[in-house]
Amino acid sequence: MTNRIFSSEKPLILESGYVLPKYHLAYSTYGKLNEAKDNVVWIFHALTANSEPVEWWPGLVGEGKLFDPEKYFIVCVNMPGSCYGSIGPLDENPDSGQIYFHDFPFFTPRDMIRSYQPLKDFLGIEKIKIGIGGSMGGQQLLEWAIEEPDLFEYIFPIGTNAKHSPWGIALNAAQRMSIEADKTWKEKNANAGMEGMKAARSIALISYRNYETYHATQKEDHLELIENFKSESYQKYQGEKLGKRFNAFSYYFLSKGMDSHNVGRGRGSIEKALQKIKAKALAIGITTDILFPVNEQKLIAENIPKGEFIEINSLYGHDGFLLEYEQLQKIISRFLGEEKI
Repeated sequence: MTNRIFSSEKPLILESGYVLPKYHLAYSTYGKLNEAKDNVVWIFHALTANSEPVEWWPGLVGEGKLFDPEKYFIVCVNMPGSCYGSIGPLDENPDSGQIYFHDFPFFTPRDMIRSYQPLKDFLGIEKIKIGIGGSMGGQQLLEWAIEEPDLFEYIFPIGTNAKHSPWGIALNAAQRMSIEADKTWKEKNANAGMEGMKAARSIALISYRNYETYHATQKEDHLELIENFKSESYQKYQGEKLGKRFNAFSYYFLSKGMDSHNVGRGRGSIEKALQKIKAKALAIGITTDILFPVNEQKLIAENIPKGEFIEINSLYGHDGFLLEYEQLQKIISRFLGEEKI
């Protein structure tokens, strides 16, 4: 594995109209680009992950796994706005010489993939055999497959959508309101809004799971209990856990980026945009996903010329895309035809 920083000195114009004079991306690679340059796998991470999929997708990435570095040249970039090495709110604004903090210009998923294009060229990549990503990662994948229709051979958008839903936007808005309600949020320091972010994570977790998940994992065995419930302590634990590795600024602006997702913007319609994709596509839905319901993946598959849809079941709802390794490996391998390269 190689962890590196890619720096671009060329201006990047965001969809908002904001012009970044320069930017940098943290990225990881595994394996090597073969002579034919036809063994690239580009993995897109979700909201709070990083550029190291062996950490958050260990069942799919690594030696002897579906995406084996001995076979593939695997690339994963930390999305802009995150706090794992790419340009983000806690970096210095080159125009002012001050830390961005609340003034960070959030990236849409389309902005994100446009920032990756120079890195792709730097790495000598001309064709991507497999593009795969879940949730916000899937949003980026769709944008890139539309932007460069000849780039991908196969794409696997998992638990994602072509346009973020009113339901998803409302959930993200509630999370940002939690951060804004934190009395420290307006302060210009790295820990501002931290307690609000912990509450936001608690809200998010409910949408990542579902009723059955909590019933199975947080059910009480004590009939007489009237307070201090498992599910309550679990929510607090998850907030504290994220607080140890993330910051409220990144969480806030990445959620705004997710809300902005709409592949139809500037392209006539969502349907017309998806019809531009030339890759063989398998849109994967999760039966119990209440954040990105399966009708959203069905819409993707129905409008991509070479698109198909498949549904998996999981106790863990939306988070199933991170946990159901065996199911994902089987259906992806089947779709690829277990090709040797």
